[in-house]
Amino acid sequence: MHKVTKRRLLQLALAVDAAGALMPVGVLCAVTRQPQPLLTAVLAGAAWLAVGALKNRYTRDELAGDNAAIPIVWDWLIMLGVLSVVFVAGRVEVSLEVCVLALLPCLALTVVRRKLVHRYLLAVRRRAQALRRALIIGEAGAVDKVCALLAQRTDHEYVVVGSCLVGAEATESALPVLARLVPDADATDAVLDGETVLRCAAELDAELVFVAPGRQLSAARVRCLAWALNDGGRDLAVLPGLIDVSQHRVRLANAAGLTVMHIDHATRRGLPVLLKQATDRLGALLLLVLLSPVFVAVGAAIRLSSTGPVFYWQIRMGQDLRPFRMWKFRTMVVTADLMRPALESANEHDGAMFKIRRDPRVTRVGRLLRRFSLDELPQLFNVLAGHMSLVGPRPPLPEEVERYDAIELRRLSVKPGLTGLWQVSGRSDLSWDETVALDLSYVDNWSYARDIGVLFRTVRAVVDGRGAY
Repeated sequence: MHKVTKRRLLQLALAVDAAGALMPVGVLCAVTRQPQPLLTAVLAGAAWLAVGALKNRYTRDELAGDNAAIPIVWDWLIMLGVLSVVFVAGRVEVSLEVCVLALLPCLALTVVRRKLVHRYLLAVRRRAQALRRALIIGEAGAVDKVCALLAQRTDHEYVVVGSCLVGAEATESALPVLARLVPDADATDAVLDGETVLRCAAELDAELVFVAPGRQLSAARVRCLAWALNDGGRDLAVLPGLIDVSQHRVRLANAAGLTVMHIDHATRRGLPVLLKQATDRLGALLLLVLLSPVFVAVGAAIRLSSTGPVFYWQIRMGQDLRPFRMWKFRTMVVTADLMRPALESANEHDGAMFKIRRDPRVTRVGRLLRRFSLDELPQLFNVLAGHMSLVGPRPPLPEEVERYDAIELRRLSVKPGLTGLWQVSGRSDLSWDETVALDLSYVDNWSYARDIGVLFRTVRAVVDGRGAY
């Protein structure tokens, strides 16, 4: 992140967090005639900023990181505990109910601030701004792979501007190769590595050095490089070779001087899963009650606009390859399934999915229902029955599953969802590889907080309608 951008975001974060605690506490305490409103407000603001600082919420990574709300809720609860101790120790008289109520705005403002900053950074990164220039070191194959992965996405802060390759192997990347390090290095070579890399980083004005470890880049060699970069004021980041493993699954430990990286199991049992199941059933039941007028209106529109039943069902594959009957509002003509073989050549989607942007089988009312995803509402009955979840991968057809490879089959290790990362990331506009990548990311890195985030994003995706056809 650019230094000016970082400084401005830090100033904004501190101002919003301080004001979010100071002002509501001071005003409410004054209105309710608490004995020491000014002192209470100052203590609340200081406590909120102190907790944020102790939890590293104002570091570069946190300011530019994700917009998860759950960690901020935990910070807020910690602040309440800290203030309780301070008030008792300092004999500050204030009503507990008034204090808690007055501190709710600071929680909401901080969450909103993080989300807005996250969106802002995503937008400017797409315009090639607020990026960190990086020099990458490693063997040619590893460097090519890392560069290809980074080039596929624009939601990160790294732009690789050059490389230092280990060995004489040719690279497929278009990056400039500033130097080549000797393959089998001794202690002298390891020291020279640092001098060479620092010179290359200075030439490219790279503030960060990526290291892609390989057979010819030993731990001892990386250690010497870390010493040189530390003395030269350049940041070092080591790429462990993991793909799409969420931070909450990674734990670092130390054993005999070795840094050990533990990868926790994907969540499949325990309290989070029970909470997800309860949310699925209660949420589906509540939505069915609230949306009952919509069901009636959509059913009437379908019956009046075309001949045939209101509902349509298909056999879909669920968790662990268990088939189930999935319900939808009918959006096509009754003979749609018989017409599909003749339309196979018009399929506009790659991979195992079948999608046509202007499908001739879709009725006029059906296009409107698909535009706003209203045809998916009957799947709430599937959620209530336990066949599906509110959030999960897209449920595939049996003939699609027959074409899956071993990696794609992993999508079915969890319940399919009414909505999911596929639906909120572009839906049918995504390629098959992008769809599989999103589903695998969900399967491996699922968390309850992530589900809640997808549900909120679903509302925006439905209104936007992008990729819905």
